[in-house]
Amino acid sequence: MSRHVAIVTDSTAYLPPETMERHGISAVPLTVVLGDQALEDGTEISARSLAVALQKRRPVTTSRPSPEVFAAAYRAAAEAGAAGIVSLHISAEMSGTYDAALLAAKEAPVPVRVVDTGMVAMALGFCALASAETVEAGGNLDEAVAAAEKRAAGTSAYFYVDTLDYLRRGGRIGAAQALLGSALAVKPLLQLDGGRIELLEKVRTASKAIARLEEIVVERAGSGRVDIAVHHLAAPERAERLAERLCERVPGLVDLHVSEVGAVIGAHTGPGLLGAVVSPR
Repeated sequence: MSRHVAIVTDSTAYLPPETMERHGISAVPLTVVLGDQALEDGTEISARSLAVALQKRRPVTTSRPSPEVFAAAYRAAAEAGAAGIVSLHISAEMSGTYDAALLAAKEAPVPVRVVDTGMVAMALGFCALASAETVEAGGNLDEAVAAAEKRAAGTSAYFYVDTLDYLRRGGRIGAAQALLGSALAVKPLLQLDGGRIELLEKVRTASKAIARLEEIVVERAGSGRVDIAVHHLAAPERAERLAERLCERVPGLVDLHVSEVGAVIGAHTGPGLLGAVVSPR
């Protein structure tokens, strides 16, 4: 049995399943509570089902994995031959997932380095990929952690949402900011800043906001080698159009991922979300 460093993340990374399999990355699912049903993100509830529930104004909440779920994931990695584990997670400012992983790591059979990436969605996914690629190149536990932290430091994430109401309900953005957006009838652009979702700009119409999102991503990408992810919820046409434009306008684009966000993130953003993650190599 070979001894190696295992990479664990959570379901909010939204890495394509084939990418996770190719790099040996495992993901611990968060939970979506829809009415009186507790469902695993990414397996028991689809993004489309969530969008329908939100549109019908059904109550939707989310919760972190339990420490026991993380403990089981760490045991499985050790039994598969891991000599150490890097556990990379959604921002601790947005979820208790990091804290649950820390608790489980104390009892793990091999050393576990738990990292609060301060990221979410493919901003987190790119960190996991950086760690996995470092391990594949012969890197050790410390080097895999350093690769993720370096990738996180250089990665930016921007989001357009049709309304701030879902973020306000979930406590992910201040009520004053949400009310301001509603009162002015503006379309908000958001960014990931310090591990939190913050209001970046207010734009008058959806079309202008999406055009501005494209400009921000192009400016942030510059001319160097960069990976980009485009996310959406119940807005595939918007996502495809943005992806096509970025392919044309970003000269150093290496990898482009287009995907619908899962239920945990979708519950806080609502249908119509369009997001872009910019991650320099």
